[in-house]
Amino acid sequence: MRLVVDTNILVAELLKKRGRALINLPNLELFLAEKMKNEAQYELQKRVSMIVNKGNLTPEEGQFQLEVALGTIDRKIVTIPLPYYQSFEAEARKRIPRDPNDWETVALALALPAAIWTEDYDFFGCGCPTWTTQTLLLQIN
Repeated sequence: MRLVVDTNILVAELLKKRGRALINLPNLELFLAEKMKNEAQYELQKRVSMIVNKGNLTPEEGQFQLEVALGTIDRKIVTIPLPYYQSFEAEARKRIPRDPNDWETVALALALPAAIWTEDYDFFGCGCPTWTTQTLLLQIN
């Protein structure tokens, strides 16, 4: 199954054991827009810092979690450069008017073609198939 991963899903799932197991399934082909990869890396660092600051992880455990998450992105998720999907920008922006910052995810889904793995309602009804984590788990199991 080919899926473009929404940044919010990626960040949330990479910090969960279940999510890492799901991302590492061999029958999932996962893709990420170049800009979204940078955003995911930033958000992961921010989220891990918050967890450490709350005392839920030691700084060493937090660093380890971050390294595992970033390594999973590099190893399992194909990052696609902007020129590959940029020609779909106008169409993607029309399809996702509530959050124009998400145009790259939609454009990449159109270019590949692939579905979008998301929990963000802005993507629902954009004309691309969407999968929530729950429906993805049901399909796989």
